[in-house]
Amino acid sequence: MTPEPQPETEPGAAAADSPAPADAPAHAIETVFRIESPRIIAGVARIVRDVGIAEELAQDALVAALEQWPREGVPGNPGAWLMATAKHRAIDLVRRRERYARKLVEMGRDLEAAAPHGHVDEPADPDDIDDDLLRLVFTACHPVLSAEARIALTLRLLGGLTTVEIARAYLVPEATVAQRIVRAKRTLAAKAVAFEVPYGPEREARLGSVLEVIYLIFNEGYAATAGDDLLRPALCEDALRLARVLAELMPKEAEVHGLAALLEIQTSRSAARTGPSGEPVLLKDQQRSRWNRLLIRRGFTALARAEAVSTGGGPGPYVLQAAIAACHAHAHTYEETDWARIATLYGLLAARAPSPVVELNRAVAVSMAEGPEAGLVLVDALVAEPALRGYYLLPSVRGDLLVRLGRGREARGEFERAASLTRNERERELLLGRAEGCG
Repeated sequence: MTPEPQPETEPGAAAADSPAPADAPAHAIETVFRIESPRIIAGVARIVRDVGIAEELAQDALVAALEQWPREGVPGNPGAWLMATAKHRAIDLVRRRERYARKLVEMGRDLEAAAPHGHVDEPADPDDIDDDLLRLVFTACHPVLSAEARIALTLRLLGGLTTVEIARAYLVPEATVAQRIVRAKRTLAAKAVAFEVPYGPEREARLGSVLEVIYLIFNEGYAATAGDDLLRPALCEDALRLARVLAELMPKEAEVHGLAALLEIQTSRSAARTGPSGEPVLLKDQQRSRWNRLLIRRGFTALARAEAVSTGGGPGPYVLQAAIAACHAHAHTYEETDWARIATLYGLLAARAPSPVVELNRAVAVSMAEGPEAGLVLVDALVAEPALRGYYLLPSVRGDLLVRLGRGREARGEFERAASLTRNERERELLLGRAEGCG
């Protein structure tokens, strides 16, 4: 399953004669910085080879802007000004280190290992920025970090979110997020993780980690694991933006386009996935006229790009999931859905990326293509699966199949069990309502 962003609300228009807020310049500067910060951090990290120091230098550039722009005026290209300021400070820092190292050598100390890595070029070529951004993506998502650390660091460095915003999105204390980010930076430094884009077999392995982080961020926004809201649109939007950026940076990677296609199509359903009070709306009950056709078209385009650059070996997991999402998007009504093709695609996905969750989804598709009895056989085979022991969707799916078979009393027990397993209040209300409807 995958997420989608809510329609953006229009900011209220201020009266024509209303004075601008006193903090308007600072707010404008912070807005520009939030947009540009990933590229600034990426550009500076190439010089200092440390994402933690790079972020500090980017923040220094923001402080300089807050001091100078209200007094001297906003420069014509504020992003370039921030980048240049941060890079100049980075170069100064490296030069100070070099001078210090030379003095120690003159005193007879052998500190070659402490000297900066290689020669520092004056960074001025804007064509290098995207390469730097790609390096930052691979560094923040390095497998040496835990999944939680990779997510927090990616949202901080690439999403531009504050620790408060990340903590609010994941319903964890701010101190927990701050610790994850600090530890992630220390780990990258301690492990001497190179600030570079890997190549060959290592690149393929590391790309999987990058895509996984974006996918996990999206899924947490699409179907929140806990809390009072089904959706967290901001996380969906951040993940979709990261996927689009990655697709521009790596145009020849099929799985990158596959992930972008998947997120575009899933996001297209956002407005239809919840009712007036925020309650979940099941796929079969959604008003498809509310699906965003522009996002669907973007998804189809990304999927076509994935297929165009695919090499031998067949489609990867994200391309297959995007193809499944496209089947739903092509159907104008729930009844028109090509469930047989979806079941086939899930079979291919299960062979390419075996997972009990994939098998559960395949069971749903089979039940729609061949009948609930066929689906129940597959679901029952998963009941003893350890990985699904606490997964609320297993009893939920089983309950749905039992309803379709006219076994209401059994279905009620399954829905109640599913409700006891979920930590999302909206999902719990839906499941308890379904249990009640079983009589």
